[in-house]
Amino acid sequence: VQLQASGGGLVQAGGSLRLSCAASGRTFGTIPMGWFRQAPGKEREFVVAINWSGGSAYYADSVNGRFTISRDNAKNTAYLQMISLKPEDTAVYYCAASPRQYYPATRANLYDYWGQGTQVTVSS
Repeated sequence: VQLQASGGGLVQAGGSLRLSCAASGRTFGTIPMGWFRQAPGKEREFVVAINWSGGSAYYADSVNGRFTISRDNAKNTAYLQMISLKPEDTAVYYCAASPRQYYPATRANLYDYWGQGTQVTVSS
């Protein structure tokens, strides 16, 4: 599975962005996915995970109620809709896949495939 994240950018506080994670491979629809983020000087942080069907999601407390993960298995794509963005949401955002079927996986080492990251910058 190869992952390509996109959709990042610069937005003012209170604004919104939608990230996409396009996957190659016919097994995408069977694999739990996740989003992580990493701010400068900080460790990679779990954001949200979604199960293989899209019927279940698990959010970090810091984004619960503001971010929404979804997936379209027919398009091999996962999405992260972010609203009410805050300056502390500024980070490089990574999508990841867990072919070993860990869900909800909040640790990065439970994911085997990673996208290249997309920068999200929220100005105050």
